Amino acid sequence: MFLREGSVRYCSAIVSAVWLLGATAALGITVDELIDKNIQAKGGNERLRAVQVVQVNGKLLVNQGQFELAYQQIQKRPESVRIEAKLQGLTLIQAYDGSQAWQVSPFQGRKDPEKMSSDDAKSLVEAAEIGGSLYDYKAKGSKVEYLGTEDVDGTEAHKLKVTRKNGDVELVYLDPDYFLEIRTVSQRIERGVLVETETDLGDYEKVEGVLLPFAIESGPKNSSDKQKVLIDKAAINPSVDDSIFKFPATPGK
Repeated sequence: MFLREGSVRYCSAIVSAVWLLGATAALGITVDELIDKNIQAKGGNERLRAVQVVQVNGKLLVNQGQFELAYQQIQKRPESVRIEAKLQGLTLIQAYDGSQAWQVSPFQGRKDPEKMSSDDAKSLVEAAEIGGSLYDYKAKGSKVEYLGTEDVDGTEAHKLKVTRKNGDVELVYLDPDYFLEIRTVSQRIERGVLVETETDLGDYEKVEGVLLPFAIESGPKNSSDKQKVLIDKAAINPSVDDSIFKFPATPGK
């Protein structure tokens, strides 16, 4: 029996799929079961669904803690986010309203708002996700695969691969006891180049029945140059005007 090249690729894909399903079954858990445990750990689907706005305030530590900035992040469904970092009277702003991303970069000498390219906006689009990349992944057009377990600083974490509808990938590592995210690795194509950002999450605290990470450290993968966010307080569903996410009509406003 002879197989054409296309048939070989097809058979190879079937073998890979069967192997992946076998590996998952051998560990006694499926992708959807893991995601369900993750959602339940965070407070359950009903509570997460009711969250329309998340606002956190704290401090941002950069340059290995040499500089401390006042930090605020506001997320609003369906896809809006605004991040501010303040130091010595200067305020860095990055925002996304679901269609357009923009920023003010005073530490780089640019005090007027500037629109961001679609590639530059990718991290903001991801930051706007309330509940993380696993929550409601099918509605977002993402696909999720289970890749077994992997050591994360001494913890044998469950490893999930999230492929977004734009082709970018996020690796999500869940704690085996509580099924909460302890690390994510975003793999984005920006200007034709692969950019990997590693984020460690911890110090989860319950806010109105929903668990949120109060310590977030992120930066380029395999780099010591990472920034750390320490949250002091968080609020669920505070009143927020949609205008704060939109590009200012008047420059400098």
